[in-house]
Amino acid sequence: MKKMYHYFILLLFVTTLAACTTMPSAANNGKTYGNELIIGMESEADVLDPHRAGGWVTMRINYQMFEPLIGEDLSKSSGEASVPELIPVLAKSWQVSEDGKMYTFHLREGVKFHDGTPFNAEAVDFNIKRLTDENFEYFDKIGSSRTFRTWKFFDRSEVVDEYTLNIHLSSPFSEFLRMLAQINSLQIVSPESIITGGNDSVGENPVGTGPFKFNNRNRGENITLVKNKDYWGEKAKLDTVIFRPMSDPASRVLALQNDEVDIIAVPPPDAIENLEEKGYDILSGTPPHVWYLTFNFDNEYMQDQRVRQAINYAIDREGIANQLLKGTVSPAYTIQSPGSVNFDPSRKWYEYDPEKAKDLLAEAGLEDGFNMILQTSVDGSGQLMPVDIAEWIQRDLKKVGIDVTLDTQEWITYFSGYSDGMDSSIAMNQMSAGRTSPFFLSMVAHSDFVAPGGFNSGKYASAETDELLDRASTATDDVEALEIWRQTEEKIMTDAAFAPIVHDTAPYVVNKRVKGFVVPSEEWYTLAPVWIDQ
Repeated sequence: MKKMYHYFILLLFVTTLAACTTMPSAANNGKTYGNELIIGMESEADVLDPHRAGGWVTMRINYQMFEPLIGEDLSKSSGEASVPELIPVLAKSWQVSEDGKMYTFHLREGVKFHDGTPFNAEAVDFNIKRLTDENFEYFDKIGSSRTFRTWKFFDRSEVVDEYTLNIHLSSPFSEFLRMLAQINSLQIVSPESIITGGNDSVGENPVGTGPFKFNNRNRGENITLVKNKDYWGEKAKLDTVIFRPMSDPASRVLALQNDEVDIIAVPPPDAIENLEEKGYDILSGTPPHVWYLTFNFDNEYMQDQRVRQAINYAIDREGIANQLLKGTVSPAYTIQSPGSVNFDPSRKWYEYDPEKAKDLLAEAGLEDGFNMILQTSVDGSGQLMPVDIAEWIQRDLKKVGIDVTLDTQEWITYFSGYSDGMDSSIAMNQMSAGRTSPFFLSMVAHSDFVAPGGFNSGKYASAETDELLDRASTATDDVEALEIWRQTEEKIMTDAAFAPIVHDTAPYVVNKRVKGFVVPSEEWYTLAPVWIDQ
């Protein structure tokens, strides 16, 4: 009897303890936080090095672990803020000199990296040198090649004291702060992790300061992050976040319906209405996104402006947006993207006109048409349904006499080769990109950024365009800069350096038990405020 009594008391204690540990606290407004969030993403991720990584799929993961000096307020949806406000992150404040050439950053004190080492001005200077100084012991050529557009006007950095850093520029750069806030720019990596393991180790053992830290990765299956309990700011509400690469859209939907994932990205357009009827939340926004074709200026046909313009006129963007993608995107008539301060939806180039396309081809002496190759990925960050879109374009171009052969690759292979440029036998390739900064125009069209090495994959080069881009970048008056960006956009589109196709609205399908998930006017998001409603 005594043993039974002790057993009863022990059972009562364990039950009471369990109830106490799950009871909502007043500080949490009556909500129970914790547990696990699983996201079904549209492709495998790249390396988890914020300086080397390519593609938004990877950037969304890295954003949870690594932090910049200056960030964007991603707590508001696109409807609340068309362009996210710049906010302090690892820099608590900053000043810009009167001539616009020196930026002084005052850093947060008491911040530690996930490995327990201190964050300070020396750590920031180490990261900058990793990307800019070829003589630095830990200079990373790959990271430098992926981020150098941010450092186009960089001169030097200097540590003033433990928590103060100056960055000197060779000329004013109106978009410098916004570029620092972008993913794949200057998210701060633990110097000790690089010193200990080398530059190649970062992608496999990422160490930042963010609200989540790396736990493990099984390639092709999952990447697991866990809460950083020592985070300097407001702690994450989730205990664990798992990212699962699932390149097949139907598999993502099935996994959601089987409760194997909580959120899926890039749902099949024809499944959205049904998922909404079944009680899932459909969240979308206005990210800075444009899905576009890049013409190869090394290709004999694409060197003719009339051919590039003809291809632009020959593509039925409205059909792609509304019939193929069921209104989950909008037609794109400019290379600039929504979510950028200089985007103007009223500026439309090359509306669908196949007869105009035929006339231009005839003027170029190609009335009998020609054969060409279009390269595209089969999946990937912001790629939507790349093969389906490419096949639609293939049919449209066939109607004006152009026979298109598709060359397809999986995303990681495709993206890693994108900045190498195209062989002259390739006429066009495809990309989805965009930035909240108008400097995006420079990233894709300035001759300083031509392939190999840059994001100007088609090797478009125009002295007049370069001059406009540099004037816009270095203008110190915002109104003047905006007007020059508009002139630059006009020049790029008149030259038909690209064929913009659609702008994404980035729909996510979310289980209703997931709370606090916001789709901002950006291609990435924060998971720190998200929780699971028990």
